Amino acid sequence: MKSLFLAVLIMFSVGCSASATEKKQPKSEPHTGVISASQLIAQYPQFRSAYEQYQPSLEEISAVKALSGKSLVVLFGTWCHDSEREVPRLLKLLDLSGVELQSLSLHGVSYNKHEPSNLHQRYDLEYSPTIVLLQGENELGRVVEKPTLSLGEDLAGFVTE
Repeated sequence: MKSLFLAVLIMFSVGCSASATEKKQPKSEPHTGVISASQLIAQYPQFRSAYEQYQPSLEEISAVKALSGKSLVVLFGTWCHDSEREVPRLLKLLDLSGVELQSLSLHGVSYNKHEPSNLHQRYDLEYSPTIVLLQGENELGRVVEKPTLSLGEDLAGFVTE
């Protein structure tokens, strides 16, 4: 019984790493490539539900305003529970803050974390989601799987560092 508990604990602690996802039987093929925020919310009920339920703090909404003029590249899996949590939170924060980004691009990755235009290689994708904050072509920072403080505070922190 102890070894079963340990095995389950290890499996859940891996998050969306390849070893955990390769053992899952896919329900359907994941979306790969570019997808708009509205398409993601409309086509994936788990993302829509997380978006609707998330209620960010005023501090976090305010922190996101520091991203004005920056770009975000989001690499995520429609099959990944961390992505189902963090990507809708990001979208809601951006919507509520009214921040004007230079660009926002959402890119679905396959189970083996490949993306058709090879962004997975460009950004050395290991875990999903990976949210990359850019100023022009320069990477300011990234949030991988889950934030340290909160998504808004972590991203804003890269601007002030």
